[in-house]
Amino acid sequence: MDRRVALEFGRFNGHHMYHRAIWIWLCGASCLALVAVCGCNRSGGQGGFAMPPPSVTAAPVSVMDVPVYLDEIGKTTATEVVTVRPQISGKLTQQLFTDGADLQPAQALFTIDPRPFQAALDFAQASLEQNRAQLADAQTNFNRVASLLASKAVAQQDYDDKKNLVAVAQANVKSAEASLEIAGLNLEYCSITSPIEGRAGQALVDTGNVVNANATDLLVIQKISPIYVDFTIPETELDRVRQDMAQGLLKVQTHTQDDPQPPAEGTVQFLDNAVQDGTGTIKLRATILNKDRRFWPGQFVQVRLILATIPKALLIPAEAVQVGQQGPYVFVIGPDGKAEQRDVSPGQRQGDKVVITKGVVAGETVVRSGQLMVIPGMPVTVLKPATQPAGAVAAGAAP
Repeated sequence: MDRRVALEFGRFNGHHMYHRAIWIWLCGASCLALVAVCGCNRSGGQGGFAMPPPSVTAAPVSVMDVPVYLDEIGKTTATEVVTVRPQISGKLTQQLFTDGADLQPAQALFTIDPRPFQAALDFAQASLEQNRAQLADAQTNFNRVASLLASKAVAQQDYDDKKNLVAVAQANVKSAEASLEIAGLNLEYCSITSPIEGRAGQALVDTGNVVNANATDLLVIQKISPIYVDFTIPETELDRVRQDMAQGLLKVQTHTQDDPQPPAEGTVQFLDNAVQDGTGTIKLRATILNKDRRFWPGQFVQVRLILATIPKALLIPAEAVQVGQQGPYVFVIGPDGKAEQRDVSPGQRQGDKVVITKGVVAGETVVRSGQLMVIPGMPVTVLKPATQPAGAVAAGAAP
């Protein structure tokens, strides 16, 4: 029994000594921290300690003309879309293009068996010749009767009958001529050509099938250069957009989500005549030349609608702007190398920079990175681009 008590007492004493050692260590660390803080607050007398100035990167406040814009999501649409259908019924005998090919106007696409239509043309030609011969005979008979009418050698009824036969023969000739023209058109329709310049889709009917006039879809052709970009804006922006459109064509900048190339530029050609029910938006359409075929019909794209230009706007790197309890602010490095905290009013982003409408002036230098260790009124060390630590961003460079 005494042995168990001794063991429990030893265990308790060991824990007590352990916690006591930790408490003594914490007290010592606190004292050292207090001494260090006091040393930092000294003016640098003998035996004092001073923290080195924090290292930061900096960038100047630049001045340039920048656009005022709206960023929206849009969708590309072909400027012309044609569904090719036959104008006559018959057997499809040839496909004269490759699926997905670029087509020119009047380029041959399909052939319908022309033999029945060639026979119809020949029949119409023969019928016309027959009717012309009948007209010539009727005209001869009429002329003979007409020459005898004055001498009363023929009756007035014979004269009128011959005259009517001439009129009927003339009408038959005109009818035959029209039939011949129709037969010629039908023969031409056996060769189906492209009505526009554009890109072919996939053929919808294989050769050997019988197609019906104005009913069977053979091919869809889309013109993609130029191309339309359709997008919407909130109705709250309608008045501003209309005012800017009254001054001239508005420009747009368009790009796809992951496209590394610079945005393609175009102009707004269309503003819808009503706000869409339920969404509170209004549709606009811009035209992009799209000569390099960057955009394909049906793509979703990023659209920036340029409304106006702010002359001589002040810009700083976007990462220089910090947010505190009082709102956005930046650190401005004065001529004496000390950091001054300034409240600012940021505007729109312009790439890796942001417009500042209040709080800085042109020519000043702001802290771009390293703000975490900066205290207002303290000196800072501005790193040069060549001596920046890993992960730092040079002043004026893109993030």
